[in-house]
Amino acid sequence: MIPIPPSETSTQKSPLRICLFGGTFDPIHLGHTHIAAAAVESLELDQVIFLPCHQSPHKAGKENADGTHRLCMSHLATADLDWAKVDDFDLKAPQPCYSWRTVEAMQKKHPRARMFWLMGTDQWRALPRWNRPDHLAELVEFIVFARGAEPDARPGYRMHAISGSHPASATAIREGLYQGRHDEWLHPDVLNYIEQHSLYQGPDELGQADD
Repeated sequence: MIPIPPSETSTQKSPLRICLFGGTFDPIHLGHTHIAAAAVESLELDQVIFLPCHQSPHKAGKENADGTHRLCMSHLATADLDWAKVDDFDLKAPQPCYSWRTVEAMQKKHPRARMFWLMGTDQWRALPRWNRPDHLAELVEFIVFARGAEPDARPGYRMHAISGSHPASATAIREGLYQGRHDEWLHPDVLNYIEQHSLYQGPDELGQADD
């Protein structure tokens, strides 16, 4: 008997579901990993790529901790998460590094992947002011983490809303560290790193409000 070869459909693997999570992560905290974990569970993602950025184009005037420190803290915070990866593309790319450029670069690394972009409600509302938002919408499906009402749909944009809340705030964490308080919303290894490198000890490191 001649064996029947499996069909092309049966041999093809489903594309990886990869979510990009950009931010200053200044510092990365348990709220960030909580949001990412919620997205993994809700959308059955294979991987979340954390992308610390050099300087968000949407938060001009805020002084961030050095990118090397934020990259190291991101690695420490996600080391125990088998679905998490940290990529330094946004830190090394020519500035400003817009989101659509980041996605195009990630697509070259993962050419068959189904791409998602994770953001909060505030970013979703501000999205029309981003650089080439319609082009970005062609490249990714948006995952919007909403702490309250479900975000409004936007014609032509693929959006998945997930709801939840987490009390962590990077602004409050920086202020607490400046005042000598140890924050419960930091991974212990991240807190140790901050203490070893004396981060967030000056008023110039407090910056503007963020997540």
